Amino acid sequence: MTLRRTRAMARKEFLHILRDPRSLLMALALPLLMILLFGYALTLDVDRIPTYIYDRDKTPESRELISRFQGSRYFQILGAAEGYAAIERAIDKSECMLGVAIPRDYARNLLAGREAQVQFLLDGSDSNTASIAQGYAAALVQSYTLELRSRAQNRSAGGKLAPPIDARLRIWYNAELRSKNYVVPGLIALIMMIIASLLTSLTIAREWEMGTMEQLLSTPVRAPEIVLGKMLAFFALGLVDMIVTIVVGVLIFGVPLRGSILFLAATGCIFLTGALCWGILLSALTRSQLLAYQLGMLSSFLPAFLLSGFVFAIENMPIPIQAVSLVFPTRYFVTILKGIFLRGIGMEVLWLEVVLLLVYAILVFVIATRKLHQKVA
Repeated sequence: MTLRRTRAMARKEFLHILRDPRSLLMALALPLLMILLFGYALTLDVDRIPTYIYDRDKTPESRELISRFQGSRYFQILGAAEGYAAIERAIDKSECMLGVAIPRDYARNLLAGREAQVQFLLDGSDSNTASIAQGYAAALVQSYTLELRSRAQNRSAGGKLAPPIDARLRIWYNAELRSKNYVVPGLIALIMMIIASLLTSLTIAREWEMGTMEQLLSTPVRAPEIVLGKMLAFFALGLVDMIVTIVVGVLIFGVPLRGSILFLAATGCIFLTGALCWGILLSALTRSQLLAYQLGMLSSFLPAFLLSGFVFAIENMPIPIQAVSLVFPTRYFVTILKGIFLRGIGMEVLWLEVVLLLVYAILVFVIATRKLHQKVA
């Protein structure tokens, strides 16, 4: 393998990219469109929960509880219900998710130290959102109940009673608990895997379909030089896409970048190399642009979305699925990105993920070269 032939192959592919302005524009605009669309649409935050409140007690204490719901950013009070039937109709019409029913004698039981109940009526169609909404509502009611009982005890004791435990929470890495800080780094890995594999999944197949592969094979250029040359041409395009997605994540979505930019660039290049070589491997195996595109989308999007830890925690998956996820590089790159962006850690912690990414890139490059050599033979 010589550098001169590899450079000539890369120049040929680069010129081909420049002569197709529509594909070039799509390759540059698609990552920007995807990160903006997914970044704004995909959120794990549960707030402004549509809520109706049915107050049967109508005491200052119940009205103060209602004001707590109104003052919380997690709830959007749609109005006061006149009965259970109104709440049920609103839930049936998907107008509200939560109904809060305050029973009679709520304040009397609470101030007397007896059990005071508050009923929650939830739309369980979306079980995850409903459980989160239930947790928010229960925490708010419990906090207000403890505060109200503490007031009553202070008045009866003639002094201020200190709580037995002073609990103070400290949240590391994502103090505001913004889901964007969790989603966007994984979204960068997802977009890069899709774009990189799709960019190169058509290149070898297009040569076969256009009949230019035979002309290419008649030259002294070898299979490793073909793979490396084509990969280098799209590597420059992939770097631009990676920079665009990172800049959008930091400047538009406000995701903190606490780690080393150089470490981010190095690991991104390794991941990008593996993803590009994977697309070339698919193209060499199929010889069909349509089939290569379909396999590229199937093998990049679904594993990157479902099995990388991007949205769904791998630790909660069945053991066989966790074992399958070890094959896909996006799992390791998502871990690296979250470590760099949120935790500010580097090679001293993420060395195993970096090594596995490097092994994947080398392995896919070798397999793609051998498969192309077999096609040549």
